[in-house]
Amino acid sequence: MSALRASAAALTLLAATPAIADEPVRDCPLATAPLGVDSPLSDVLLHPDGPAALESIASDLVTGFTRNFGGGGLPPGFANILSVGSLLEVRADGAALKAPLAAKLAKLPITPTFTAARCARYDHDRPALPPADGRPQVLVFEKINGFRDNPSVDAARARLKAIAAERGWQIVFTDRGGVMNAEDLARFAVVVWNNTSGDALTLPQRAAFRGYLEHGGGYAGIHGAGGDPVWFWDWYADTLLGARFIGHPGRPQFQTATVGITDDAIGAGGAKSFPLLEEWYSFDRNPVSGGAVAVATIDERDYQQIGYRGESLAMGYHPIAWRKPIGTGRMFYTAIGHRPENYDEPHAAALLAEGIAWAMGNKGTRPHD
Repeated sequence: MSALRASAAALTLLAATPAIADEPVRDCPLATAPLGVDSPLSDVLLHPDGPAALESIASDLVTGFTRNFGGGGLPPGFANILSVGSLLEVRADGAALKAPLAAKLAKLPITPTFTAARCARYDHDRPALPPADGRPQVLVFEKINGFRDNPSVDAARARLKAIAAERGWQIVFTDRGGVMNAEDLARFAVVVWNNTSGDALTLPQRAAFRGYLEHGGGYAGIHGAGGDPVWFWDWYADTLLGARFIGHPGRPQFQTATVGITDDAIGAGGAKSFPLLEEWYSFDRNPVSGGAVAVATIDERDYQQIGYRGESLAMGYHPIAWRKPIGTGRMFYTAIGHRPENYDEPHAAALLAEGIAWAMGNKGTRPHD
């Protein structure tokens, strides 16, 4: 059995386990969608005939990626944040392979069993939340179906706990998508997405979170929450974030750049600029062009904007943190946060705290303040 077939067989077995006993999730966004080159790679590998379809057109398409598949259909798994097409893009013969591969995948049947398998990485689990105690409420969302960088997640969690203690907030952590319902979300001033990666919400959960935000809720995204190479929720990438990740330097991965604070509403502990060693994200567009306010920028003259394949990642004007309204709600995103040490760097920590506080609006203060 080839490595590809063996990996896919293991993924199918794992994904057969339902998110809720005797009640498989069937309302994930791509539940009954036909397979194609824009499908998550994990979905193609989960299909009983998917690996054979890939091998019949391009037998070496996923060579070198199998070690990163993780749980494939279950979290975490790098195949959940790649599409078949994203692998074709880096091949010299990718354009020629696209049409025949798309045709081959489109013929694969979408059965109820396969729907349950591809939806198994989602959940309907509504967590038991602690009672609200009168303090401003912060929810930290940590459901990760794609790439999980444990040191970043853990360091961010520790910093968020410290921020909440300093500012008098009640903070709640969950990795269950079922928390995204109107009743539970209504108590929170902000939902912080802690280095989340991979599509994580069912269609009703997406609608609940979008409605919460557009009607006065707050969102704060940290680093990986804006770092997937392929997105399967256009609203999140194009409207909420307003920019799509295109890569980070690989030569070397971590470099020092000057962070400049460009906003009066959100600061970094009083500093107008500070040097920081980090993994610097680049994006396909400047979010300011979509109505965002740049909170912090980085000076591209300080580091090499070269990706792992030698591609240029230069943006020119390069926001690294930004904010904007979403309906009557607020969003803040910072791409700082891969290196665990940066959650304890005073300026970066202050930027994160002030960004979350801004996203909370007047809900971030105690009733008597």
